[in-house]
Amino acid sequence: MDQTELIKQISATMGKVKVLALTKILEEANFNLPDLIAVTFNNDKDIAFRASWLLENLFLQQPDKYVDQLGLLLTSIPKVKYPGPQRHYAKILMHLTASSAPAAIKQEVAQFDMEPVIEQLFDWMIDPKVKIAVKVFAAEALFNLSGRYPWLKEELVQQLHFLMRNGSAAIQVAGKRLLKQIARPNA
Repeated sequence: MDQTELIKQISATMGKVKVLALTKILEEANFNLPDLIAVTFNNDKDIAFRASWLLENLFLQQPDKYVDQLGLLLTSIPKVKYPGPQRHYAKILMHLTASSAPAAIKQEVAQFDMEPVIEQLFDWMIDPKVKIAVKVFAAEALFNLSGRYPWLKEELVQQLHFLMRNGSAAIQVAGKRLLKQIARPNA
């Protein structure tokens, strides 16, 4: 399968079953990850969303397999504009920066300048048009990066308090949990 065929496959509405089936096909075909990342920036926001969903599935099922393309993924973050892809990229970042991430991923992330990514994550948290799920995943990723960038905690605390003032139940729950984790010694 090439990029053109992939776009054809994801041009129609699809659910989780089709996403999982396509993920398996892409994985077995050793689909070129840079081509998939390129499709996540398609001008058609629905195609971009579906490609991002596939990207999330591929990355989270076997992150070690894609460690060599991690730099491309990370440098792509500031270019993500549509809400659907934002959600999937933020979720990928949350997992890639987690303490449970595979050692090879942690090592690659540790060598990468994450400041442009951090800036984008804060931009998503601040932007009132960005969906709550994106904000929650962004906050998680920022918390995960706070060990490497200690100044993040103070900024994250301020942003969480701001979002929680009039925020939805989802941001309240996530905010309280993260604030509790930040308050822990050694967090």
